[in-house]
Amino acid sequence: MPEGPSIVILKEQVQKFKGKKILEVSGNTKVDLVGAGVAGSKVLDFKSWGKHFLIVLKGRAIRIHFLLFGSYSLDEQTKPRPRVHLHFKNGDLFLYACSVKLLEGDIDTHYDWTADVMNDTWDPRKARKKLKDKPDELAADALLDQDIFAGVGNIIKNEVLFRIRVHPESQIGALPPRKLSELIREARNYSFDFLEWKKAFELRKHWLAHAKSICPRDNVPFVKVKHLGKRKRRAFFCPKCQKLYIL
Repeated sequence: MPEGPSIVILKEQVQKFKGKKILEVSGNTKVDLVGAGVAGSKVLDFKSWGKHFLIVLKGRAIRIHFLLFGSYSLDEQTKPRPRVHLHFKNGDLFLYACSVKLLEGDIDTHYDWTADVMNDTWDPRKARKKLKDKPDELAADALLDQDIFAGVGNIIKNEVLFRIRVHPESQIGALPPRKLSELIREARNYSFDFLEWKKAFELRKHWLAHAKSICPRDNVPFVKVKHLGKRKRRAFFCPKCQKLYIL
């Protein structure tokens, strides 16, 4: 599943279509983009919110969520049966295996931009307040809550918890104030590190915990859990240096 930084990269890559008219629209999406009059519309902007890619038109937006296996390509179709194909005078955008939705009205009414860890308006104070309202929540689940940390996915979750030495099954209400601050701060910091490494095609090289077997700090085996927490996502953590905080 693409995480927030990957959607930011997509947003940057499609800037050549900003201000351009969509000449043709096709694909196997069940959303009737043709009937909705998308063809002939001008793209006013491209935005990202967490894991959502947004194609902003006048009075509406096309929301793309790449789910677990979604992908995209520019100018060349690289997979069969694109979900959406937008043709512009200066190129093509192909979107595969994704969820498509039309959002009517002002895009700002649909999103709280301050919840997006990669947005300039990100507000860590709001994140802290939301976390304090969920004292029993596991740290692993809290980091994946898109209403709090929009854009954070499983890779970022595992790496952030390793960075701050917190066990994924720790309860938010049991974290010392300093640790809670670290969790909030590093969710954003690691997202921007992810973006830098992804652009340099070296993301995996920097993984310290995710999909790893041995803790680089303590040289002991990581614990690997296939379905941890209510979100049932893979977890990798060190039983020695990641402390468990329980109420």
